[in-house]
Amino acid sequence: MKVKIWSGKNIRESGGKVLNNWVRTKNDLALQAIPRDAHAGEEAHQHRNAREVVQELDALIGLQGVKRLIEEIYAFVEIQRRRQKEKLVAEPLVLHMIFKGNPGTGKTTVARILGKLFKEAGVLPKGHLVEVERADLVGEYIGHTAQKTRDQIKKAMGGILFIDEAYSLARGGEKDFGKEAIDAMVKGMEDHRDNLILILAGYQDEMDWFIEVNPGLRSRFPIHIFFPDYSIRELLAIADLMLQQRQYILSTGAREELRYIIEREHKRHERSGNARMVRNLIERGIRRQAVRLMQKNCALNRNDLMTIVRADLGGEMD
Repeated sequence: MKVKIWSGKNIRESGGKVLNNWVRTKNDLALQAIPRDAHAGEEAHQHRNAREVVQELDALIGLQGVKRLIEEIYAFVEIQRRRQKEKLVAEPLVLHMIFKGNPGTGKTTVARILGKLFKEAGVLPKGHLVEVERADLVGEYIGHTAQKTRDQIKKAMGGILFIDEAYSLARGGEKDFGKEAIDAMVKGMEDHRDNLILILAGYQDEMDWFIEVNPGLRSRFPIHIFFPDYSIRELLAIADLMLQQRQYILSTGAREELRYIIEREHKRHERSGNARMVRNLIERGIRRQAVRLMQKNCALNRNDLMTIVRADLGGEMD
């Protein structure tokens, strides 16, 4: 995996294999250093809040490379703020991003966490996330698209505008209203550069094509983050977390069946390494368990209500 970050005229590359464990040390400057000026109390509070947000990010299954890059981005933002405070030359904060990866690999979840983190860093006043797609931006007649796009930008002011499947805006060619949406989006970025962050998301190949056919976007979206598919081990861990949150458990047979289904779907479909498949499996199992228990027509104990068995998960995926 290779990730590129552009900051002004400087280019920094971060790549290499994903580590199994990401351990934050006591020397982590961005998250651990405590300011000593008159505003120490307020800044210390912000740092505590930022650490809580980072812990939320760390709690996500997998995504180790994504986590490391986001820590780099946060550290960069924090250090530039401190340099500015000391009247040193600070790099411009161009934080618009492109997220590349298959559906269900955590892009929207990470974008929401980023909004919280940038709020604590003082980059965004609100830090909320507005998620849109082509239909939310593109109108039916000339002039309609620009207004729809401006409306969505207005909703996202102070936070992040997350455009899913952004490449669809360029699919119709020069006469398509998608180009009008892109133009309005670029203007909004320029007009509100200190109060808005845009994240464009979609499949890797399609997003690479989108940037190539819109070369003006490359410099405006300097941070590219790749979201890999989850491994079978990570998908099983995600399933355990989903079940724990819902207060369900798997029988031994159900766990074997779950692994079998995940492995089967991995072999069958190129883009099956995602959390949506697991969520669909778990939710289907919960519904089938409910039907099975109702058909028993007898008293049910706590263990009955919690346990999902092999039969609840068996069968083909819908």
